[in-house]
Amino acid sequence: MASSSKRPRSGASGAPAEEAAPVGEAVPVGEAAPHVRVAVIGSGFGGLGAAVRLRRAGITDFVVLERADSVGGTWRDNSYPGCACDVPSHLYSFSFAPNPEWPRSFSGQPDIRAYLEKVATVFGLRPHLRFGAEVLEARWEAERTRWRITTSAGQWTADAVVSAAGPLADPQIPDLPGLASFPGKVFHSSRWDHDYDLAGKRVAIVGTGASAAQIIPSIQPEVGKLTVFQRTPAWVLPRRDREISQLEKWLHDRLPVTGRIRRGTLFALRELQVDAFVRRPGMLKVVQQFAERHLAQGVADPALRAKLTPDYRIGCKRILLSNTYYPALAAANTEVVASGLRELRGSTLVAADGTEHEVDAIVFGTGFHVTDMPIGARVFGADGTSLAEQWKGGMEALRGSTVHGFPNLFFVIGPNTGLGNSSMILMIESQLNYLIDALTTLDTVGATAMQPTVRAQRQWNLELQHRMDRTVWTTGGCRSWYLDPNGRNTVLWPGSTTAFRRATRRVDLGEYELIMRTAPTTAPAVQEVSA
Repeated sequence: MASSSKRPRSGASGAPAEEAAPVGEAVPVGEAAPHVRVAVIGSGFGGLGAAVRLRRAGITDFVVLERADSVGGTWRDNSYPGCACDVPSHLYSFSFAPNPEWPRSFSGQPDIRAYLEKVATVFGLRPHLRFGAEVLEARWEAERTRWRITTSAGQWTADAVVSAAGPLADPQIPDLPGLASFPGKVFHSSRWDHDYDLAGKRVAIVGTGASAAQIIPSIQPEVGKLTVFQRTPAWVLPRRDREISQLEKWLHDRLPVTGRIRRGTLFALRELQVDAFVRRPGMLKVVQQFAERHLAQGVADPALRAKLTPDYRIGCKRILLSNTYYPALAAANTEVVASGLRELRGSTLVAADGTEHEVDAIVFGTGFHVTDMPIGARVFGADGTSLAEQWKGGMEALRGSTVHGFPNLFFVIGPNTGLGNSSMILMIESQLNYLIDALTTLDTVGATAMQPTVRAQRQWNLELQHRMDRTVWTTGGCRSWYLDPNGRNTVLWPGSTTAFRRATRRVDLGEYELIMRTAPTTAPAVQEVSA
């Protein structure tokens, strides 16, 4: 069954359209699947943003495939104690959906999740959402110039696929000897078990990244004993958080320009910091001195302070923001083990330094599959090769958005689009600009699909990695989760958000091969457009 071409279109304003007819439902494998113009994978910031922009462009024939039972992405999955954003609220939101009601300058997880739920409702996205639809396989059918998407809820076909699954979607738990036979409770920070009572328990936190830095102060007062396994200490700066006053909320609601000024100021301040990260890491010395003072003020014990002092330049790994992290680590019921976890023997955790620690529960704050996106193993391109196979030497895409061999596959938060100092929403909106321009360009030139040329993709990534060489992430002396097994930074963007927006403002057809549909039963013709 094909979806109707007469479905109501949204206006340019993207106004609510809850009355819109639901997009075609999936069918069991083996039956004729409903066809849509675009299938979006994921319903976090990237997926919902894509849905809003598609409607604003007059494209209403799309579905948003979500494996969970609600929207929110990482802000749905991560509900651990203390979970909050480390980017100011008024910058960590869509430019087209300002929120004058943010309660704090740095908002917590419940408020961000509620914001995304509101976006889904206000912008009329709910008829397009399909929950419980985990993408099991997406395969390009060259003879029909379309994608076939197999999900846990059935199949769809689509002209284009937008992968907005995100890099913080699938938790990473180390494969440790003895973990399977540990008699206590085990869970990852992004899969928090709220039914398990930590009060009075001996709890181990494995990892000292951004999630752990929020969890530790939140649970330390209630647990009996807290053992923190730290392979590498992080640089920590004070968190300038405060409650947003009723007057500020009133002003932002009644005079929206005040909210835009606030957002613009926050944006400008973050942009001014970029140069220190990407071109002149030496400028970060004064910031590092500030972090050293913060550590000295929070930890009086010189031995513990030595454990918590990084041996790399600030900015090389993600900078943490907290006023409570150091006091929690210095508390009487906390022990910091300056070593990774090596193995488990029953309820005994053995550190790499040989020390042993008895615990009742383990919380892994060990991050996510970022440089090896799991969605890659489920996406198969024009020659039947999986994206994971193509990326086995390292992830790369043209402008972080498209990959040769995978026509009409568009990424939101693709390779090298992450940020080390600002709001990812800014990068997401830039990629959405690129997506919409690509789809409208296909219509304009009468093509069915597009894929980047090998040359354009290679040249983009060679230049990108060349710029990466002088960033603090390369020269700072650390090994971070930004780096893949080959030591390449395939996560971050080595420039300003303004530069990325310029680079993704429009699709350059000189970088693409266009695919024309010649006949329903014949192989498509490929046309390379010269610059």
